[in-house]
Amino acid sequence: MSPLLGISLKLLSALSFTLMSAGIKHMSTRYPTGELVFFRSFFALIPLLIWLAWRSELPGALKTSNLRGHLKRGVIGSTGMFCGFAALQFLPLSDAVALGYAAPLGVVVLAALVLKERVRIYRWSAVTIGFVGVLIMLSPHLTGGVLSKGLQAGPALGAALGLFGAFCSAFASIEVRLLTKTESTGAIVFYFMLLTSALGLTTLAFGWRMPDLTEAGMLVAIGILGGLGQILLVQAYRFGDASLIAPFEYSTMIWAVLIGWFVFGEWPVSTILIGAAIVIASGIYVILREQRLGVLKREQREISSTRPT
Repeated sequence: MSPLLGISLKLLSALSFTLMSAGIKHMSTRYPTGELVFFRSFFALIPLLIWLAWRSELPGALKTSNLRGHLKRGVIGSTGMFCGFAALQFLPLSDAVALGYAAPLGVVVLAALVLKERVRIYRWSAVTIGFVGVLIMLSPHLTGGVLSKGLQAGPALGAALGLFGAFCSAFASIEVRLLTKTESTGAIVFYFMLLTSALGLTTLAFGWRMPDLTEAGMLVAIGILGGLGQILLVQAYRFGDASLIAPFEYSTMIWAVLIGWFVFGEWPVSTILIGAAIVIASGIYVILREQRLGVLKREQREISSTRPT
């Protein structure tokens, strides 16, 4: 265990994913979402396969006994990716990142409904407060006659896509929990990227744009950054407890604000910052509560195993 190294890797992972999102936002006005999804997923396989080969885990890491589970996770996760990428076209980078923070709160709800996990009043309270924060973040994008004009291409549509993408990510997280019972990390990431690449490729029929050399390099870099972010994320949890590492996910907000300001000339309005702070506080509480419950469960198992029969 090396907590400082784990935190450092987590921060680098957050930076990689935020740079990837910034690249997607930059390209989203010129390239269709399906093409962006393909490049992000296909070229993410390069660092993944290099990493698995370096660890001498090929081809064993790609063996699977649950293709159906990978398919379910892939379809749900790909839908979330499509929505998240589309949202970046209509929202400031920091707003899109902040809406993604609704995903961990959704995981708690789905864990209770789908996995039948016992969720006590403390976590339900944190989730409820967190969703209030989400509503605060949505409020700037839902004003200005949305109810009368309908959901049009603009911030309101971007907010709806971002929120739906966050809940798709929550569903995908539940599927990942189920997959981890039988599948390796390499297989889970590989088959997701493979399926998402295939789904992105199907949108070729709707028209793609041929990139020039510079933009092709940027599209490839988007995919590599996504793959590196995933590897750094996995490695971070090898060096520190989840309860210590996970809260540093919210450093993406710092990166998003800085990149949004310097690159896109965007600065989040106060309601976004207030709502994000509420959601972040709720998310950290849920993480700490999960860690505490995990410790109690381990202690109970140890006590039970030492009792005479």
